[in-house]
Amino acid sequence: MHYPVLPPLPPDSPLGIAMKQPLMLGLFLPIHNGGWTMSSYPRGTDWTFDYNAALTRQAEALGFELVFGPAHWLPKGGFGGEIRYRETALDTLMTAAGLAAITERILLISTVHIFYGPWHPLHLAKFGATLDHMSGGRWGLNVVTGFRKDEWAMFGQEQPGHDQRYILADEYVSLLQQLWAGTENLDYHSDRWRLNQAFVTPKPRYGRPVIVSATSSAAGIAHAVRQADLIFVTSPAGASFEAAIDALPDITRQVRTAAQAINRDVRILVNPMIIARDTEAEAQAVYQAIIAQADHGAVDGFFHTHATGDSRSWRGHQRDERIVGGNIQLVGTPEQITEQILRLKAIGCDGLQLCFVDYQPELAYFGQRILPLLKQAGLRY
Repeated sequence: MHYPVLPPLPPDSPLGIAMKQPLMLGLFLPIHNGGWTMSSYPRGTDWTFDYNAALTRQAEALGFELVFGPAHWLPKGGFGGEIRYRETALDTLMTAAGLAAITERILLISTVHIFYGPWHPLHLAKFGATLDHMSGGRWGLNVVTGFRKDEWAMFGQEQPGHDQRYILADEYVSLLQQLWAGTENLDYHSDRWRLNQAFVTPKPRYGRPVIVSATSSAAGIAHAVRQADLIFVTSPAGASFEAAIDALPDITRQVRTAAQAINRDVRILVNPMIIARDTEAEAQAVYQAIIAQADHGAVDGFFHTHATGDSRSWRGHQRDERIVGGNIQLVGTPEQITEQILRLKAIGCDGLQLCFVDYQPELAYFGQRILPLLKQAGLRY
């Protein structure tokens, strides 16, 4: 069954304004311990709300368009290792609610596994509409279907097949949209969901919140171009920049072609880890220092856990690449980083969701040294 595609958000909405940038910038918040780096390399990166609130304000001041963090459901010890990687993590909905009160312009995205629990669409539509009003129309939902069987088991559920999950996600997002847009009570009965005289207020400021999807599979892309505004894609060839730059054009082309076929205007984003220093030697020295201090127990746990899932993304990543983190790694001087970003733009990437090893000083360095170069290159207004 085909559900209606998402209607566009108006040009004066926060997303509509953000999409006018030649290259959108987002920050992947470290709302879990360890950030993206499985290493004891010294850094100030922290999972706490206060730290992430400061990062969000810092990103907003630099003109970034969005922030959000990932969501994991992990047992005691997280992914393992001496650092107990990602054992401690904030909830993304609650984090967005807190950030809404201290920001004015930046989009706040919550990553939600929509089938765990299971989340009833009526609940999430109500929470989302509330967050939309709290943020002035700046809240968004990153729809996650759950690729790991152990997470499903934590909720006492059996995992549906990979492609089936995206069929169910089509239904779910369509229900959210009907609840957000509907002016009358909704009756809906299917094999999975039953709603009787359901109604949601307040209505979102601009008709609906922002919808995000992260995928690189054929089934995932088919869902995302119909039901998302921002689509995160990953390099299947690993995090090495040259490997990624060869692998990504095929994926961005698939997304663009599929979206154009149904007259949808979407943006394609990727997730780089940026290690920038004044000289290339300094940047490479940081990269090697991170690897030298790797938490191998955490790395082993991460690889084992992901191998038990059915995600089509990240499979080409080598061990050293996972230690450092990021789906693509940009390492070098500000000028070299800018050149790499220009190449990502040229192969169809409309935006970057950035992560760093030591967030606060490295985000500041990005703002001081790299952002002006992106403006000079015509990638930022």
